[in-house]
Amino acid sequence: MKTFRRLILSALMLTLTLVLGGVALYRFVPPPQTWLMTTRLFEGEGRDYRWRSLDDISPRLVDAVIASEDATFCAHRGFDMKAIEKALQNNARAEKRGSGRIRGGSTISQQTAKNVFLWPSRDWIRKGLEAGYTVLIETAWGKRRIMEVYLNVAEWGPGVYGAEAAAQHWYGKGADELTAREAARLAAILPSPRRYQAAEPGPYVRRRASRIQAAMGTVRNDGLNACVAR
Repeated sequence: MKTFRRLILSALMLTLTLVLGGVALYRFVPPPQTWLMTTRLFEGEGRDYRWRSLDDISPRLVDAVIASEDATFCAHRGFDMKAIEKALQNNARAEKRGSGRIRGGSTISQQTAKNVFLWPSRDWIRKGLEAGYTVLIETAWGKRRIMEVYLNVAEWGPGVYGAEAAAQHWYGKGADELTAREAARLAAILPSPRRYQAAEPGPYVRRRASRIQAAMGTVRNDGLNACVAR
């Protein structure tokens, strides 16, 4: 019995060491690969992943993703409880009707934790681990690093990962050269980057991008990007 307990304790300590070590390492080192990248490779897709520091990514893209994905990014500590409650209410209504879009209430911090450390699914085990990793990166990384990693590992098309690869793929330019319109269109396709196009968008993406571009002014004027602005 004592041997079994020691084995369990050793396994728990090893797991904790790997978790904390990974979080500490990626505070300074770019993640070389994510679970999603690996999955897509096995599915036969390519992998265009080009790391760029936050200083080499257009601040317009930062404003665009805050406007579209997480307006309270600089204010929360990893979780937006109002957004989560709203998503739960919407999903309950959709389930009751038997139709409707399922919405998520994930912040940029939560999405970053999932993208870097976990697998892409909606199961409760992954969501629980996501919450733990979110607390860790909010504590150990800070907002600028979270945004930097998020913009570098996000999927922006089949086999396209990160702002630099996305800018090159869709517009033939560097991530530091993106215009406000281009940044808004990239942010507009983030929920479904394999379904929508940023360079020649359809009506839905154009409408969504227009709303995002308008909201980008609020992000700047109200200082909603203060924690990452340079």
